[in-house]
Amino acid sequence: MSNETAKTGNAGFAKILPVMFAFFVMGFVDLVGTATNYVKGEFNLADGTANLFTTMVFFWFLIFSVPTGMLMNKIGRRKTVLWSILVTLVAMALPIIAYVALSGTPRLVLIVISFAFLGIGNTLMQVSLNPLLTVFVKGDKLASTLTTGQFVKAFASLFAPYIAIWGATKLNMWWILFVIYFVVGIVGYVLLAFDKIDEPAPDAGTTTIGRCFKLLFSDGIVFLCFLGIVAHVGVDVGINAQAPRILTEHTGDQFTEIAATATMVYFIARMIGCFTGGIVLQKISNKVGLRICGVIMTASAVCFAVFALVQDNPPVWLFWVAVALVGFGNSNVFSLFLSHALMYRPDRQNEISGLMLMGLIGGAIFPPIMGVAADAAGQFGGILVMAVGCLYVLVMGFAYKVLEGKKAEA
Repeated sequence: MSNETAKTGNAGFAKILPVMFAFFVMGFVDLVGTATNYVKGEFNLADGTANLFTTMVFFWFLIFSVPTGMLMNKIGRRKTVLWSILVTLVAMALPIIAYVALSGTPRLVLIVISFAFLGIGNTLMQVSLNPLLTVFVKGDKLASTLTTGQFVKAFASLFAPYIAIWGATKLNMWWILFVIYFVVGIVGYVLLAFDKIDEPAPDAGTTTIGRCFKLLFSDGIVFLCFLGIVAHVGVDVGINAQAPRILTEHTGDQFTEIAATATMVYFIARMIGCFTGGIVLQKISNKVGLRICGVIMTASAVCFAVFALVQDNPPVWLFWVAVALVGFGNSNVFSLFLSHALMYRPDRQNEISGLMLMGLIGGAIFPPIMGVAADAAGQFGGILVMAVGCLYVLVMGFAYKVLEGKKAEA
């Protein structure tokens, strides 16, 4: 790409096709919800224990997000994305080895290790890929373009349960999912490896871990955006893992089919939300967008709660409405908070990206708490935990003026 394109931010979709394909690879991380449900059944794990798999994936955002921002300053954003794809390929390869050559506890151990690599690779990718889009898109269009990337990412999330259930029923190997995504990941690496991108200069000043965390805790706007991403990912991962259990415990339906259907409805709604957001966010303000998201997510939490509280013949349609609402409402929250933070401090984008993506630790925090709450108080307990994230988005949407304050000195 020419310097002119980089400066004006007028690149067409064809110019950023390799980057958008990388967003598809980014979506591999969402297969952890599908995989967790199959592994839970295979090894007879409790909800709280099974949900620790998501912790294994998202914990690494706490450890590696900020160092990845520093790495980008040294090797560039594109090269960091390439390294992230390589780590993700390792994550896809390990379960294949586990199911071909191992059984019992050794198989479970290798699957857990693969989830760790999946988390590390996704940390590298999320931190570097999102700011890579700022090379192509500037200003108000950034949120809608980030949402378009999330739309592409959602395809990988949507396909995962279908591939798994097809493999389970037709081949007696649900883990064929990892084989297919391994091949797709190789294609993504090759496309980006041959792409030429003129990247901006590194962040101003000397980037250190201390300097990054000072920015997080000294700048209230950065911190609030960080919490917004924690809430978004916590709700996203938590409900993806917990939703099938909310339904099956009330209806007694076969878990495997419900898991695939619930995940399908969630990600279809999320894809529709991303597609809609990619268009609508170009026409409305981020403030209005966040308010709409908060209202829809809170409505979802209410629907889940009512469904869980009805003991005899609960209205199943209410469950499906709740799944669709949370998928649609939560689809644009990440882009809204991230774009606001990146544009708020354009001189510190690599550091900001690392800090914001550290917020994906929400995917490690919410699910185990939801699982423990569900084990202790039924599925209503898990829903209450999810509702905290929904209410945060709602409050920030209607108190948006706090995100528009004067920059704090770093």
